[in-house]
Amino acid sequence: MTSAERQDSLPVASWQPSPNGPTPHADLSIIIVNWNTRDLLAQCLESVAGCQMSVVRHQSSDTNDRPTGDRLLTTDVWVVDNASSDGSAQMVRERFPWVRLIENEENVGFARANNQAIRRSNGRYVLLLNPDTEVQPGALETLVRFMDEHPQAGAAGARLLNPDGTLQPSCHPMPTLSRELWRLVHLDAFRSYAVYQMAAWDLALPRQVDVVQGACLILRREVLDNVGLLDEEYFIYSEEVDLCYRIWRAGWRIFWVPQAGVVHYEGQSTRQVAPQMFLRLYEGKVLFFRKNQGWVAAQIYKLILLATALARLAISPLAWLERRPRRDVHLALAGHYWQLLRALPGF
Repeated sequence: MTSAERQDSLPVASWQPSPNGPTPHADLSIIIVNWNTRDLLAQCLESVAGCQMSVVRHQSSDTNDRPTGDRLLTTDVWVVDNASSDGSAQMVRERFPWVRLIENEENVGFARANNQAIRRSNGRYVLLLNPDTEVQPGALETLVRFMDEHPQAGAAGARLLNPDGTLQPSCHPMPTLSRELWRLVHLDAFRSYAVYQMAAWDLALPRQVDVVQGACLILRREVLDNVGLLDEEYFIYSEEVDLCYRIWRAGWRIFWVPQAGVVHYEGQSTRQVAPQMFLRLYEGKVLFFRKNQGWVAAQIYKLILLATALARLAISPLAWLERRPRRDVHLALAGHYWQLLRALPGF
């Protein structure tokens, strides 16, 4: 059979899972947590369905890990809808009946919603994928192939792209108190310490990193069995940082795989409630430090936030000297920092 004939024989329907449960022995379980991003979710699912994939499957080490040849990558696709009000769940039922849909009666958060599907799926690998992404051809195959060929890899992330095709930062060093202070006062503009200089990286070579963002994160099932799932204390933000930290401590490695491209329409869900998400961002960071570095570290981090928030508010009147839209952006940010000051004691 030619490659063209194989493509013709693999329509979208080939992605339909067994009606009685997850695809038996699936290679990849794709999990998408959605909240009020119906149109972007549809675009994401279309890009996933359009991937007609084959992958080299390796045998176990007792047969010298020799490849057995190319075959279709088996998947099951899950959407967990966190009580959307925009008709997302109905759209999935009508347009993508092959997707396994979990409908929550309330927004249970990103970590808990992902865990719901992880527990019910059975793929050798689990892919956390944001609904505001568009998977480029070959990306999922590339990620699975990379994980198969690098047994020391516990997790890996794709190269995220902005809608215009430019590189989007998608991984960063593990947070420390000094790195957070460096980031908050924007010293990375002078010397990179809290961020990676990803623009200078070779796009032909995978690179070991500390943290990969959860917008597109592939995880080895064995690793999740070993270190646990996402910590549900995190509602949203820092849950993937916490998971990467546990993966690293367990002796696994984490990689950025630039050969796998995924377009990310960043922050489409969280922009709907920007002030609340700003607080969730720093609430998650405080939790990360308290959980992984202790109560004292968390209190020091809160003092860092207090100092930087006060400094931001002190210079915020200068925003009135700017023209729109920069003035509006900076004034809105000042409002976020004021809300952070009020909420900080409760973190």
